[in-house]
Amino acid sequence: MKQERYYDYMGRRMREEDMKQGKENALQKAKRMIWVTFRKEGIHKYPAALDDPSLATGDEYDVSFLGYPHRHIFHFKVGIAVTHNDRDIEFIQFKRWMEKLYAEKTLDLDYKSCEMMSDDLWHQITNKYPGREVHIDVSEDGENGAHIEYASY
Repeated sequence: MKQERYYDYMGRRMREEDMKQGKENALQKAKRMIWVTFRKEGIHKYPAALDDPSLATGDEYDVSFLGYPHRHIFHFKVGIAVTHNDRDIEFIQFKRWMEKLYAEKTLDLDYKSCEMMSDDLWHQITNKYPGREVHIDVSEDGENGAHIEYASY
């Protein structure tokens, strides 16, 4: 077996140490977020759909029916930045707190778009957890919806 030359050995060891340090840096700098999901029943409508010619088209693209109140199960997925790995924000408590916002009518779903619901929820989250990055998905029946990423401030 051929012995490794000193300079080759030192070059290899430096590369190995650089790789090890790079991995450690990546781990320390990782963006950490938790997420929870919950569902809420709501009624909403899109009044403009009744008479906006781009929506009430009279053909296969007609969505004028959205102008009337209709029911959905709104699906929420909420992610929030955390600062460490040991329950900076505890999942179950975070989820229960958001569900309570709707149960106690602090927030409501009725007659709002998914984007409006997301913005309303974001305001409540940032009041309790200021300055954190937040991602919110709100969908109608888990089929179509909005995804909004709110930057930290």
